[in-house]
Amino acid sequence: MASNQELFERAKQVIPGGVNSPVRAFGAVGGTPRFFVRGKGVTVTDAEGRPYLDLVGSWGPLILGHAHPEVLAAAREAMERGTTFGAPTETEILLAEAVRRHLPSIERVRLVSSGTEATMSALRLARGFTGRAKVVKFAGCYHGHADSFLVKAGSGVATFGIPGSPGVTEGTVADSLVAEYNDLAGVEAHFAKAPDSIAAVIVEPVAGNMGVVAPAPGFLEGLRELCTKHGALLIFDEVITGFRLGLGGAQGRFGVTPDLTTLGKILGGGFPLGAFGGRADVMDKLAPQGPVYQAGTLSGNPVATAAGLKTLELLEASGTYLRLDALAADLSAGLDRVAGAAGIPHRVNRVGSMITLFFTASEVTTWAQAATADTARYGRFFHGMLERGIYLPPAQFEAFFVNVPLTEADVDRVIAAAAEVFATL
Repeated sequence: MASNQELFERAKQVIPGGVNSPVRAFGAVGGTPRFFVRGKGVTVTDAEGRPYLDLVGSWGPLILGHAHPEVLAAAREAMERGTTFGAPTETEILLAEAVRRHLPSIERVRLVSSGTEATMSALRLARGFTGRAKVVKFAGCYHGHADSFLVKAGSGVATFGIPGSPGVTEGTVADSLVAEYNDLAGVEAHFAKAPDSIAAVIVEPVAGNMGVVAPAPGFLEGLRELCTKHGALLIFDEVITGFRLGLGGAQGRFGVTPDLTTLGKILGGGFPLGAFGGRADVMDKLAPQGPVYQAGTLSGNPVATAAGLKTLELLEASGTYLRLDALAADLSAGLDRVAGAAGIPHRVNRVGSMITLFFTASEVTTWAQAATADTARYGRFFHGMLERGIYLPPAQFEAFFVNVPLTEADVDRVIAAAAEVFATL
């Protein structure tokens, strides 16, 4: 049996950095990444046979836990009929109908293969619909790795301290206007300078990639008013929050209607799947009906759509989100209590089943405040929890996810482990 270290050394010979997504490399926390061989419920097992209680959940998609039997059965049945056709299937229609049923702002939806593809396509569509070039985004928010979104982005970009990325042109940077999350005045200033040039404002309605940060009262409503006033489109990136904060996503939770929405993660039930959708008049500009081109060989993949459809069906069970909120509230309160008892400067931010423990004394409502977090202390906390069999995100600026199979006993175990680790920090 190969060790995690041996696998990592092999991987580095054939894969840049040894990983296929940067934050997996443990660069922000140090040490050797864990190579997982199986998962069941909220437990994952690494190449050395060691189990961990998983609060990452593949960075959000696995709200039903690993290897849910009904999701696996739906995927298996779909695979037996064929893994891909490059042609329409009824399951695509069924999933699109389910999305529209739960998210009424989405009158039309286009299925793609990832969250990055969804946001990239939504932005192109916004530019094509409005005939404008500029987009307003927010420091610390992450919308995938398309060029326009890498300027002062969150997630791995923030983790590695990268202000942008080589390969992004000056023209792209010039068309990307950056504001501070929760700062409506900054967005107003951009519109004042370029009132007829902004195609869209794109925002995580609940930030999940600078750590979890809730929208301030009136922030989302203000964005809606500004976009309506200036003829720009409001895009909610709900790749994380879609079906995570409720079947209606963040827009249902906060009662604000975007023009376009991007989805991913939970939508695919653990398989690669994304989507973007919104107002019919905007979506009808897409080819083949309109002039804005977007395509994909594996878009609407029958295995992924079957898994996603089954996931949404299971999430419709009464009480699911109330239970997730309650467990997450208990976990947040417990982490806050034991960190405080140990005298550790901290903030615990939570929205629904998304949590971030920031190692800072500052309130965290913006990226500037999130950036004050002690990332070295988080790294020590991460490894202390890992030694106790708790797998957390290997980066400060990410979310813990509470998923359906988690139990009250699991929450107690995490809090007890955290108390032990805090005593060593």
